[in-house]
Amino acid sequence: MPEEKKAPEAPLPSPEGVQKTAQEKQPEKVASSVNGNPLQAGAKVESNGAKAPESAVERDSQKDNEKKSKKKKKGEPERAGVRAEGKKEEEAARIADNEKIKELLKGNEAVTEAELEEAAVAATKNKVSLSDYLIAEGKITKDVFGEVTAKSFKIPYADINSSPPYREQVLKIPEKEAKKLRIVLFKEGEKEVTVSTDIPTQKDLTASLSRLFPGKKVTLAYSLTEDVDETFIHYRKPLETQFSEIIKTSRQVAPKIVGAIIDDALAFKASDIHFEPQEKEVNIRFRIDGVLHEAGRIHKDYYKSILNRLKVQSHLRIDEHFKAQDGAIRFKTNKVKVDLRLSIIPTLDGEKVVIRVLSQYVKGFTLANLGLNPNDQKLLTQAAKKPFGMILVTGPTGSGKTTTLYALMNMLNKPGVNVTTIEDPVEYKIPGLNQIQVNKDTELTFSLGLRSIVRQDPDIILVGEIRDEETAEIAINAALTGHLLLSTFHANDAATAVPRLLDMAIEPFLLSSTLLVVVAQRLVRKICESCKYSETVKKEDLKERIPNINDYFDSSSIELLRGKGCKACGGSEYKGRVALFEFIYITPEMQEIILKNPSSKEIWDLAKEQGAHSLFDNGMDKVKEGVTTVDEVLRVAAPSTLEDIYGKKGEKGSGTKAGSASGGEKGSGTKTG
Repeated sequence: MPEEKKAPEAPLPSPEGVQKTAQEKQPEKVASSVNGNPLQAGAKVESNGAKAPESAVERDSQKDNEKKSKKKKKGEPERAGVRAEGKKEEEAARIADNEKIKELLKGNEAVTEAELEEAAVAATKNKVSLSDYLIAEGKITKDVFGEVTAKSFKIPYADINSSPPYREQVLKIPEKEAKKLRIVLFKEGEKEVTVSTDIPTQKDLTASLSRLFPGKKVTLAYSLTEDVDETFIHYRKPLETQFSEIIKTSRQVAPKIVGAIIDDALAFKASDIHFEPQEKEVNIRFRIDGVLHEAGRIHKDYYKSILNRLKVQSHLRIDEHFKAQDGAIRFKTNKVKVDLRLSIIPTLDGEKVVIRVLSQYVKGFTLANLGLNPNDQKLLTQAAKKPFGMILVTGPTGSGKTTTLYALMNMLNKPGVNVTTIEDPVEYKIPGLNQIQVNKDTELTFSLGLRSIVRQDPDIILVGEIRDEETAEIAINAALTGHLLLSTFHANDAATAVPRLLDMAIEPFLLSSTLLVVVAQRLVRKICESCKYSETVKKEDLKERIPNINDYFDSSSIELLRGKGCKACGGSEYKGRVALFEFIYITPEMQEIILKNPSSKEIWDLAKEQGAHSLFDNGMDKVKEGVTTVDEVLRVAAPSTLEDIYGKKGEKGSGTKAGSASGGEKGSGTKTG
């Protein structure tokens, strides 16, 4: 997101304010639309039994769309052939690129030739580049790949991610030239400049750079494609500016405004888009790295057509304004395919919309990049490779549970096994998996779907969530009868999951026989690498916020890392997220205690004796390693809650200290004075 800024003092564009300009530039038909509010053009109206449109504008729009739909059907076979041919060419280009990458990395000590061959097959199967796959798997780092590639071109490597250029610097190259040539002004001096690109072999690149920087020595460098793309965000205008331009000049206001909002959300890697109606305007906010940021506002008079556009695309009723509705849209922009999940609810000021942004294909979901410590990664892998049993992941909505399950699925997804999932919704499409979408309209629920799945000869089953007693019972029976079952479960922590399952009428002897491991997790924001700095904090100042702080820090003064706020992180001090984990492994001793219908505290006491660490302990490890801050850990895993449930650290079953709980050395990443 751009840097946090106050709402502009200038009045928001309104239909009355721009109607004159719109009439001058648009045909009379559009200028005379109701309240100056032109509806979308080209939308397919499929409202699942909706009543007739409320206005003449909506009726006209529907007629136009029916005509376009008929025209589309006539030319469909020809276009289908073109699309198929285009996909073949795209696939051939990807395979050719992957072969080039294999040649580049051969002989590199970071990855063996056997690993390269295996990764190339997996990358092709998952429709991603070999470099992306290797980086996601943790086989190589981005920097290693960048340096190897730059070396092949005999030019230096420019790490844009670690040293991002300022916005003013980026904008010195005109947007059209920058995007055409794929160039970024990386460094600038009085007599020389460094320009980076991800395509250094383009024709006439040298001549273009000489023209752009006359009289200066130009050094060409190589940067990764995703880093170059990220700098292009600086060319994006604020949403409100885009809205004003669209309203003044476009005949298709709603589609273009919706497109601009989604494009911005994708550019800033937002997980959710919020449309929040107020009395006279609608606030638009993006959730980035788990925190909501203001993105822009739009006059409420335009919101109806925007809302109708979203409803039509997601096959919802445009005439329904007082009931909650859920829908989905497949969206494609700049060759990126995403699924959008809509939730609409009525509020006092109008219908509030939240859109969840989901990638169509999984890219990089592996245990290696989840942030697990080596010991927990090893034990979780061992549990997942057992032929039967149940693995549960707990946590609130948005805590990364699905990501963890998909990472396990990617590891288990082999040619010799049948993997079937039932999800609500199917968040990511994974090649090789049989994925089923829960459908309330056809009464395909988790429980009914799971009953059918066990008759489909599965080896591994993923259940999106265990919500009720019936689903829990079927899941337990499936895990008992030779299937490995993975699922999520709503519980505040790992220890609470066991009593909650027992409360769902699951017999203790069945649970103790099937449960393999319970994982609790939360997501915290990572300190921005570009503006990270250290500051000295007195331990005394942290005592009120952190109970038993002496268990985490020895010295009276502590040097911790945090962010200053910069262009790379939009002034937020954070960029990206990492998971905090809490594991309870079902050992023979744990099986014995489950048979006694234990409390969560009894479960946790035994787990601590066996070396378990809490979410807060794991968070403090990441603070000491310089990954996140105390504020972030307290935001998602407040120690008072843990203390109330489990008792203070150092009491019965205190086990290992947090300093070693995550497998790192004590004090790793922290200086003490």
